[in-house]
Amino acid sequence: MKKIWQKDDLATNILVNNFTVGKDLDFDERLAKYDVKGSMAHCKMLAETGIISLEESEQMLAVLNDILQEIESGNFEIDKEAEDIHSQVEAILITKLGDTGKKIHTARSRNDQVLLDIKLYLLDEIREITALTDEFFQILIQLADQHKNVLLPGYTHLQIAMPSSFGLWFGAYAEALLDDVEMLFSTKNIINKNPLGSAAGYGSSFPINRESTTYNLGFQSMNYNSVYAQMTRGKSEKLLAMAMATLAGTLGKFAYDVCLYLNQNFNFISFPKEFTTGSSIMPHKKNPDIFELVRARCNRIQALPNELILLTNNLPSGYHRDVQLTKEILFPAIDSLKECLEILSYTLPNIEVKDGILEDEKYKYLFSVEKINEEVKSGSSFRDAYVKVGQEIENNEFEFEPGALDHTHQGSIGNLCLDKIEYQFNKLKNKLLG
Repeated sequence: MKKIWQKDDLATNILVNNFTVGKDLDFDERLAKYDVKGSMAHCKMLAETGIISLEESEQMLAVLNDILQEIESGNFEIDKEAEDIHSQVEAILITKLGDTGKKIHTARSRNDQVLLDIKLYLLDEIREITALTDEFFQILIQLADQHKNVLLPGYTHLQIAMPSSFGLWFGAYAEALLDDVEMLFSTKNIINKNPLGSAAGYGSSFPINRESTTYNLGFQSMNYNSVYAQMTRGKSEKLLAMAMATLAGTLGKFAYDVCLYLNQNFNFISFPKEFTTGSSIMPHKKNPDIFELVRARCNRIQALPNELILLTNNLPSGYHRDVQLTKEILFPAIDSLKECLEILSYTLPNIEVKDGILEDEKYKYLFSVEKINEEVKSGSSFRDAYVKVGQEIENNEFEFEPGALDHTHQGSIGNLCLDKIEYQFNKLKNKLLG
């Protein structure tokens, strides 16, 4: 297929073509519907401003609508001879409409086309990631409430520290997701600006109306400066990568906790055998492969921002072909993050928590702070009580019968504030999905 920038019939060198196209066609399948929607909005605007006739616009819109229906029904295939999705859509219009089809590229560049496509795609992916995060969040909230009275040892420096609970543990990760979704929300607000009309980065001498395409494509605003619009290529991907890395950090830490708590030396939780794997030589093994792979995938995702920074940080303003590689860095990582969320939401409802964990003798010093607080309530200063209880521990004289722990402040074992966390999360979620 002839390149849209080709001025004669001389074919591009095959090796050069393969190197420059790279994996673009594989990733352009994701962008196909956005490219068509962008062309439809552009086509309407060209007619509104009198740059093309209404009849020409209607003819092109009819063909574009047919292409969109093919894409949405799964019947559209990217031509392996095409340079990219932009070239193929234009080629279809020219094949069906002749000279009229050639007018679709008036007042735009492939630069602002791909900018637009990627932004629309990323906005949809943010919605999908949010929906999957919501599913995982709701499971955590439900488990936190269900197991709020089941005590769990808390650790600092991986040393036995103070009493915790499964409610506190599950609830902690639920609130972590609240912050992660706030990062996604901020990222969405920055990406949700229309770059179409910036052309190759310096605008157009045609009297286009960028407010029209902004409205028709559902953007909240536009990137006003045409040079800056081009500078958002790479920046949008980098911002989403940072938000994804933040979310991946939460998922990876949770997966590590699960691996730790499944260990026989901890033995705080278990899963049915269908959620674990065995050993080829040790018949007793139940390995947490799901969670180990979530941890590993999330560690890779946390490397994304650095990879994108290294790709883009030595580029001046204007378009550079380097940014083509952002697709192959970011797009597979989006898939991986969604798969991690899906498997966690599928697996976690089957978790079994152990009761009576703190009855083990090795956890008796968990209650040292509880005993200090009892001394303080009886009139001792905190420092004197600390010394007294510390000496009891050193002399192996420490005794304490905890009974029911009376923790009432916000965010403590006895007051998880799950309703407040859930309210804040749902408020953000609704803005992201709306």
